[in-house]
Amino acid sequence: MRKVDGKLGGVILLALLASVAWANPSSAQGWPSWADDAFGIGRGRMDLRRDFDGGARRETERGAGGTLGGDVRDGGPRPEIAPVAPTTVAFEQDFPANSIVIDTGARALYYVLPDKRAYRYAISVGREGFNWTGTESISRKQAWPDWYPPAEMRERDPSLPEKMTGGLKNPLGAMALYLGNTLYRIHGTNDVKSIGQAQSSGCFRMLNAAVLHLASLAEVGTAVSVVASMPVRQEVGRAPEPPAAGGQGQASSASATRSPAPTADPLPDYRSLRNYALQPR
Repeated sequence: MRKVDGKLGGVILLALLASVAWANPSSAQGWPSWADDAFGIGRGRMDLRRDFDGGARRETERGAGGTLGGDVRDGGPRPEIAPVAPTTVAFEQDFPANSIVIDTGARALYYVLPDKRAYRYAISVGREGFNWTGTESISRKQAWPDWYPPAEMRERDPSLPEKMTGGLKNPLGAMALYLGNTLYRIHGTNDVKSIGQAQSSGCFRMLNAAVLHLASLAEVGTAVSVVASMPVRQEVGRAPEPPAAGGQGQASSASATRSPAPTADPLPDYRSLRNYALQPR
């Protein structure tokens, strides 16, 4: 019989002890504490979670408050949220169907439909100094996205983490539509009070149920036009309407259509007057 290596024997012994412990439901609480010291297994609990795109990540939970791996924070739960469609409105603008138009002045986002109609969503826009206009396209869609506050944002607020995983506590909400290669997004939020306000750092916030509805319509590549206000459409000139019958309108109509006053008969010429005066009486 071959001699079993000491370390290998320890692992086999540990496996046997673990199987005995797990057979007893009251003892099935994971690795015993002495196993950490005996075999060098870290005491941090490893949490295996799946990303939306099907990948997996391992995160070591340390400390309280859901803090993960230093300044990486847990974004909280990811519940199922049903998309909710907004009302449709008339949209007499020259933007193509199946595009997105953001009116920062009106705090409104439009998804353009055929036949001069559009879905109108209430949004939050960038605060003073952070608002912008231009044209981009949706480059990516991500459910429950992780949040990486930019360095300049963390300089303004040192309490921010370097990363927060996706979840209800994450300010990017249940869905993010990334705009080109910029740092800007159309994203969800559950902060109802922020909708209709100018509070963001350049992103456009929508309620989670609304952004999920928008994401179901807008595909990657969808054009996004950001304007300060909607262009004013030029009205085509029309003939004036006829005045209303009766009252002052009738009098005005009569005066407007009255025939001009007749002129006096022309005076006879000088020769006729002279001949008339010289006639014998």
